[in-house]
Amino acid sequence: MKTVLAFDFGASSGRAIKAHFDGKKITYSEIHRFDNIPLEIDGHFHHNVELIMGEIKKAIELAGDVDSLAFDTWGVDYALLDSNGNMLNPPYHYRDGRTGDALKKAGKVIPLDELYKKTGNQIMSINTLFQLICDSNLNNANALLFMPDLFSYLLCGNMVCEKTIASTSQMLDPKAAEFSAEVLDSFNIDRKLFAPLTDSATVIGDYNGIKVVCVAGHDTQCAVAAMPSFDDDSAFLSCGTWSLIGCELDEPVVTEKSYSLELSNELGANGKINFLKNISGLWLIQETKRDYAKKGEKYSYNDLEMLAKESEPFKCFIDPDSPMLSSHGNLPDKIREYCSATNQSVPHSVGEIVRCIYESLALKYRLALSQITECTGRKFNSLNLLGGGTKDSFLCQMTADSLNIPVIAGPVEATALGNIVLQLVALGELKDVSSGRKLISGTESLKKYCPVSNLDWDSAYKRFIEIIK
Repeated sequence: MKTVLAFDFGASSGRAIKAHFDGKKITYSEIHRFDNIPLEIDGHFHHNVELIMGEIKKAIELAGDVDSLAFDTWGVDYALLDSNGNMLNPPYHYRDGRTGDALKKAGKVIPLDELYKKTGNQIMSINTLFQLICDSNLNNANALLFMPDLFSYLLCGNMVCEKTIASTSQMLDPKAAEFSAEVLDSFNIDRKLFAPLTDSATVIGDYNGIKVVCVAGHDTQCAVAAMPSFDDDSAFLSCGTWSLIGCELDEPVVTEKSYSLELSNELGANGKINFLKNISGLWLIQETKRDYAKKGEKYSYNDLEMLAKESEPFKCFIDPDSPMLSSHGNLPDKIREYCSATNQSVPHSVGEIVRCIYESLALKYRLALSQITECTGRKFNSLNLLGGGTKDSFLCQMTADSLNIPVIAGPVEATALGNIVLQLVALGELKDVSSGRKLISGTESLKKYCPVSNLDWDSAYKRFIEIIK
């Protein structure tokens, strides 16, 4: 029997999951959860590392005897450290507004299409490279750690740079799985800032007798590692705060077409390339819920779903990735403003706002999957929907109806399970990611959603495409 502790941190909350493996089945339970609330310092958003480390140690105490622990987190964010190994400042939050003109700055150094060809990452102003060129502390730094590697370091004292999290940075060559010397040199970023690149499923240190394991640091790659189906005709959608939809490939796709369609290449825990699109996800629902609560209107997620179901279909759409919808605060008003600016019916009720978000996400998934097909030539006959979004049956069914293919929802705890599986690989209990996937597919609860809607999703899709152009 092996017992492991998986820390799964999103940009808005963190969890600790304790798991047991008896050689045949993984059993697990959440033992601790906390809100990850950004700090606002001098008008900038930062991550509260001191609070998070306190919660980590609380969870370790609650867990009792475990053989190992590991971290997965959101992508792109980082901490800069001085020569004594101390943080120069709390890490910036990717939703901080300081990178507003970063793409313009970067494009003067390397044209953005050329930067894409060198790194394979969808060009997004939140990516690590663009954050760094706006970071006044860069020249004072002795080391850079991505968030999961930071938490491991603060426990065991050893610095590593795990490959999957590094592949979100806009600085890694996806073909060589190494940092691009040309990109680093062009932006005057010292390669010595980065610890050695490290594979997923590696023991990297010790904390009070517990092995500290480097798993797939990027939570998306942990979720994909737990994908129960791995047929070539199956795509994946890791659905949480962000939605990441894509497929596994043997080689990256870095063409003019994939650049123009804003598709990304990230390294998977199994050495594959995850060719995907980043789409704003359930953060839109979470932020809407928070905004109404601030006004004294408190709704559960179930309340919001029920109100959305009762609202008129296809009344209005948003582009989930519109810059005007990407920052904290007053999201319902921003959605109304977007709809007004695009000459649509303006949603007024809570249900209308939430339905607009759900339908727009389902339609954006359809667009993204068609773009991935266009770049790879692969036709997908099913979609594996992974993570917290699997609990949202309304969104799951809408996604099946929009894509007109079956959606296999589950496991709910895909990210945590991927983390657990990779720890078990590091401990020698499982051979590799494939053996972990087989284990998960045979033991986890999955739900199939088939297209059943009598609504005209094809016409809605055409209208959606016109609106978001």
